[in-house]
Amino acid sequence: MPSKTIAPRLLDVMEQDILPMTELGVASGNKVFGAAVLRKSDLSLVVAETNNELENPLWHGEVHTLKRFYELNDKPPTKDLIFLSTHEPCTMCMSAITWAGFDNFYYFFSHEDSRDSFAIPHDLKILKEVFGLEPGGYRRQNAFWSSFAIADLVETEEPALKESLKAQTARIKGRYDALSNTYQASKSANEIPLN
Repeated sequence: MPSKTIAPRLLDVMEQDILPMTELGVASGNKVFGAAVLRKSDLSLVVAETNNELENPLWHGEVHTLKRFYELNDKPPTKDLIFLSTHEPCTMCMSAITWAGFDNFYYFFSHEDSRDSFAIPHDLKILKEVFGLEPGGYRRQNAFWSSFAIADLVETEEPALKESLKAQTARIKGRYDALSNTYQASKSANEIPLN
């Protein structure tokens, strides 16, 4: 069944490319965030990465992905690419995506999910304390980029595909729940400034 959106491909990249890296990263003590870059033309994967804050507290999943992207020898222009983030980017990561020239980003988990389901409230604390914004207070459509929640895309699909994508979403959430439990149980042993 043909898809109306890119949601099926984004979920596949999360499940098949980002999650295996994140499982290894969390086992080492890193957080659960990851990202990928895909070509708009054919949705092929350019690069996928995960959080690497143990090496550098700035290597959030998105920023670490951008680092790896800029290390590639043959990089497509960012205007031709899609940025996929497992979690709604924090203000630092949104800025990095902007400075890199992406005109979009798609995310799976919201800021509120990071705070409530993953017990990582820092994104919303920084949004409030530094920028004076409430959750969701930034402009999702602006002069630089448009952002999209993958769950919203799933809702626009035909019923049979939507049910399949919802089952895949539940499977992905289950794996992230397990990763979150692992991270929370081990985070006191690492030296990441904002655990």
